Amino acid sequence: MQTTLVMTLIGPDRTGLVEDVARIVASQGGNWLESRMCRLGGEFAGILRVETPVEKRDTLMAALQAIPKLQVIGHVDAATAPKTRARLARLELVGTDRPGIVREITGAMTRFHVNVEEFSSELLSAPMSGQTLFKASACLSLPSECPLDALKKELETIASDLLVDLAFTEMKD
Repeated sequence: MQTTLVMTLIGPDRTGLVEDVARIVASQGGNWLESRMCRLGGEFAGILRVETPVEKRDTLMAALQAIPKLQVIGHVDAATAPKTRARLARLELVGTDRPGIVREITGAMTRFHVNVEEFSSELLSAPMSGQTLFKASACLSLPSECPLDALKKELETIASDLLVDLAFTEMKD
């Protein structure tokens, strides 16, 4: 019988770290299903979902936790039957950096019961002025009852108040 684990990994970034994790997963009969990993500052941060034989779950976790200076936290993925496919949308935002941008945008999404499926952000230097820009991208899951026009209007109002450019696009199947 198989079990699925969802893990978070964080520690000092170094060459070969992802290979170490992959080698351990494979040595324990695991199958690497999906992951998101990156370097943030000088730290390695990742999330990982693997499938492994139930009897090897604890051995796999112990081997991963034995990697020097890497913190590994794992949870059994108790996902139930697949949900009905929700409407998806893409949100792209860029503007002068200032505190509160993420809070304001995600607050609007919460009010409309929109789930953030993926979110990434970074600070960039503007090409001509060198001013610090905040850039974000998100994949959103929209509930069937979400009034799309009202959501777009609220996001556009917030973008105008924050002086950022925002693009909101519903994704087609």
